[in-house]
Amino acid sequence: MNGLKGLHHVTAITSSAEKNYEFFTYVLGMRLVKKTVNQDDIQTYHLFFADDIGGAGTDMTFFDFPGVSKGVHGTNEISKTSFRVPTDEALKYFAKRFDRLDVKHTGIKEQFGKQTLSFVDFDDQHYQLISDENNEGVAAGVPWQNGPIPLEYAITGLGPIFVRIADFDYFKEMLEKVLQFKEIGKEGRFHLFEVGEGGNGAQVVVEHNTVLPQARQGFGTVHHTAFRVEDREVLEQWIKRMESFGFQTSGYVNRHFFESLYVRVAPQILFEFATDGPGFMGDEPYETLGEKLSLPPFLEPKREQIEKLVRPIDTVRSTRDMIKE
Repeated sequence: MNGLKGLHHVTAITSSAEKNYEFFTYVLGMRLVKKTVNQDDIQTYHLFFADDIGGAGTDMTFFDFPGVSKGVHGTNEISKTSFRVPTDEALKYFAKRFDRLDVKHTGIKEQFGKQTLSFVDFDDQHYQLISDENNEGVAAGVPWQNGPIPLEYAITGLGPIFVRIADFDYFKEMLEKVLQFKEIGKEGRFHLFEVGEGGNGAQVVVEHNTVLPQARQGFGTVHHTAFRVEDREVLEQWIKRMESFGFQTSGYVNRHFFESLYVRVAPQILFEFATDGPGFMGDEPYETLGEKLSLPPFLEPKREQIEKLVRPIDTVRSTRDMIKE
């Protein structure tokens, strides 16, 4: 059985695609590598922020469902997303940057031997930066070369995702027996699991919590998390594996930019398994990634209809001078 390689992407819900684009581009310095629509709901933008080349394991993506209500944080949710930065010094840079730009944060703290900096966006979506200074395992991505963050401090990919769960025993068993994770650390109610080569790019932090009320999905919350698999052949193996354990699955889904499988592994916890390729540069050159509305081939005949449904968002950056701050 070919195992999971680590994190692939995290998809969350935003109240505003415009504010989301501004925050990720000009505050966090992540590159918009694809501006497309939700393939199952074509009136909804789907924005992909990633490293310089849109590598698997670096993507944070967002839906902006029209009319969606604000989510409620609680138990049984994917509660926080991490982004990797190269060093502890990078965390100090971002702490000062967040102070200057009025981004709420906790200050630098340590968890499981790594320096971290937790913060929230305008929707109260929860994130943290995590230092790769003492990290080994899955390789980091490539910082956005033309972004506003000095390259020695810039975000290079996804770090551990946090899952808050009421039935910890079940979730631990699912991670270990089904998904082949290993528990490698525990601090209080937080348990650290990793898979594959391990390290920040292949970890899940599980918080056992029976005190908070049930979370409710909406803007400001995570929709699902995806894990990397090598290719279609391995994806088919995972379809058979998940079904052999009795899970209901989506079966094979072709998302054009990657191929997928979706499984609800626990109450309100949706995991996706996604192939490393083909990636995001098949229909746009490197220089202008994310600047036009990109549609998969099966939606291209509906382009005129879709462009009327989604409002224009100016995401052109190639003609602007981005000053590193």
